Amino acid sequence: MVGLPDNAVKESWYRIAAATTNIGFRIPVKRTTVNLAPADIRKEGSAYDLPIAIGMLAASGQINSENVGDYIIMGELALDGELRSIKGGLSIALKALSAGFKGVILPEENANEIAMVEGVEILVAKNLNQVIAFFNGQAGLNNCAQYKSDLELTNDPIFDLDFADVKGQENVKRGLEIAAAGGHNVVLVGPPGSGKSMLAKRMPTILPPLSLDEAMETTKIHSVAGTLGKNGGLITKRPFRAPHHTSSGAALVGGGSNPKPGEISLAHNGILFLDELPEFNRQVLEVMRQPIEDRTVTIARAATSVDFPANFMLVAAMNPSPSGDFYNPNQAHPDSEYAIHRYLNKISGPLLDRIDLHIEVNPVPYETLAEKGERECSAEIRKRVLKARLIQNKRYSLNEGIHANAQLTPSLQEEHCRIDQVGETLLRNAMQKFGLSARTYSRIFKVARTIADLEESAGIKGAHIAEAIQYRSLDRMGWQN
Repeated sequence: MVGLPDNAVKESWYRIAAATTNIGFRIPVKRTTVNLAPADIRKEGSAYDLPIAIGMLAASGQINSENVGDYIIMGELALDGELRSIKGGLSIALKALSAGFKGVILPEENANEIAMVEGVEILVAKNLNQVIAFFNGQAGLNNCAQYKSDLELTNDPIFDLDFADVKGQENVKRGLEIAAAGGHNVVLVGPPGSGKSMLAKRMPTILPPLSLDEAMETTKIHSVAGTLGKNGGLITKRPFRAPHHTSSGAALVGGGSNPKPGEISLAHNGILFLDELPEFNRQVLEVMRQPIEDRTVTIARAATSVDFPANFMLVAAMNPSPSGDFYNPNQAHPDSEYAIHRYLNKISGPLLDRIDLHIEVNPVPYETLAEKGERECSAEIRKRVLKARLIQNKRYSLNEGIHANAQLTPSLQEEHCRIDQVGETLLRNAMQKFGLSARTYSRIFKVARTIADLEESAGIKGAHIAEAIQYRSLDRMGWQN
């Protein structure tokens, strides 16, 4: 076997020999060369079992080879000839479509994942016997069309969590609504137990539902990473990824000798939640700066370079000081100013500049916790978010790749983010007083544009600018880095 196979590919010989023997076929008892082309790309995994087996059986005349070349064939073989699921099934099916193949043949366990692909014949099999019978014209294979009915997307997804569970924190809910409406990155700053994680975990419940294209793209990434699981289907809800603060740079952005997607790509079209932000290794956080801006990450190796999509919303949570009591109005914080700045300096200025909203989360008083009655649910908030997103989609309909205010380019920002005289004066004073950077200036404009969209206002008013400035709390603290 030649063509840079890894150990899993080399071992396919033993699986193929056992599987073919157990179903009544045989591998020729003579020297056979299997060439995995192109030879300069390393081959990994067990998905080559089925195509190698079919190729050898066709070459030895045991099956009809006339139509074998019309299909992309992939699958792992068990020793008894059963087919097991493989990674990247959706990507393989889409490649069959773009490359002009008649169809694709994959294990039945991948059926839910690939059922939504149209324009090419999508066939699945339970075992090697069924594939052999198909090429010999003795029986057909199941078409994935029958699986589509269970995979329809909904505009009203059901979640286990809801903002109605959260008592108080109205200012935080407002900030998160703005973040969802404009696709903005956000950091929640507050003492332990104030509800930062509770609020962040409910963010997916107010985001717009996935479109079919987004669902396919998201599923493709998770399929390649192997996170769909057995019989995993189309992802119908926006991802919520929450890596631990001990995660390495490769785990966060992707990597490996044969590059694999990391957490920022697995959060594509969804949310990446980084709890205890200052506890992450600073170098690990720094590698996110480019993906946050470009919404894609490039993993370069000596032999290859791979681009993974990384269009995610960053939601972070952190304490305002080492003890976490800086914002508590009822308790004097024990940390010195030096200790606070040292703690905050674990996060670089350029990274923090890329976070649009800094929201203060204060402890909820007992009176609020003890209150009874109904609170606004996620569905109501999502209606306002959807209305704002529709305004943005219409505004940017002629601009490819721009769907939300957070994605605005400088030229589009200048065109669509015009402010009145009051807003201009407020912004000038804030820039001078707090020494805000040019990137922060741009972030304030984008957030103000989203606030205006939530109010269905064509222009950005002074009140919108004032509220956007309020969401730069770490800048107002005099944070330096």
